[in-house]
Amino acid sequence: MASPVKKTVELFYDVVSPYSWIAFEVLLRYQTKWNMDLKLKPFFLGAIMKASGNQPPGVIPNKAAYIVQDLARCRNHFQVPLRIPSIPMEMLFSPCYTLTAMRLLTAVDMRQPQFTEKLSRQLWLQLWNKDQNLQETDALTEAAARAGLSESLIASLVSSCEDGAVKNRLKLYTEEALDHGAFGAPTIVVHDADHKTHMLFGSDRFHILADILGQYTGLSCQGTIQNLLR
Repeated sequence: MASPVKKTVELFYDVVSPYSWIAFEVLLRYQTKWNMDLKLKPFFLGAIMKASGNQPPGVIPNKAAYIVQDLARCRNHFQVPLRIPSIPMEMLFSPCYTLTAMRLLTAVDMRQPQFTEKLSRQLWLQLWNKDQNLQETDALTEAAARAGLSESLIASLVSSCEDGAVKNRLKLYTEEALDHGAFGAPTIVVHDADHKTHMLFGSDRFHILADILGQYTGLSCQGTIQNLLR
C-alpha cells in the first residue's frame, strides 16, 4: 500500500515571538512522525502587525501578566528553555526590534539554508534564554557562531543584511503570510494535495494540525450535542 502524500506545512515566524519558538521546536520534533513536509519561513512580525492592525500582547497589561505565567507553564510542558528577558517591553515589542535579526536569518536561509534551523534556535536562545539584546551586532554574531557559521561567512552575511535581495525575500515571506490571513506569530499554513490551505495561529493548535494531517490520536471530541440538531 502506497504511503499517503505528505502535506506541506509552512511555519512563518519571527524570533521576537516566544510562542513561535515553541511551535518551531514542536514541529521539528514531529516532522518525521507526522505526514508532513515542514518548510521554515522567517518573516517580519513588525510588518505583519502593522498590516493587520494587530497590537503586541505585551502592551496590554493583563495580557502581559498572563504571558509571563503562561510562558512558565509552556517552558515546563514543551521543554523549551524560555526565560523572560529584562529588555523593556516597549523596546521588545517596538515595530523594528528584530528587523536586522530577521534579515540575517533570511540571508542565511538564502545562502546557507542548512543553518536556518540552528541559527533560528540560537537567536531565540540569545533573546529568550540568555537575555541578550538582538539589536546589538555582538548578540547576532554570537548566535551565528554558535550555529556553526565561520567568522568570515558571518561577516559577509551581516553586511548582506542591507542587500536588496535579502530585503525582498523577507518581504516576500511576510506578504505570503499576510495573503494567508496572518495577524501574528507563529502562523502555520497547511497545503493539501488539492491546493486547499489551512491557516492556524499560535502554538496551541497542534491537535488541530494533527487532525488536518490525519495524525490525531488524542481524546475523541465526539459528543452528544449533535443530537440537539435532530
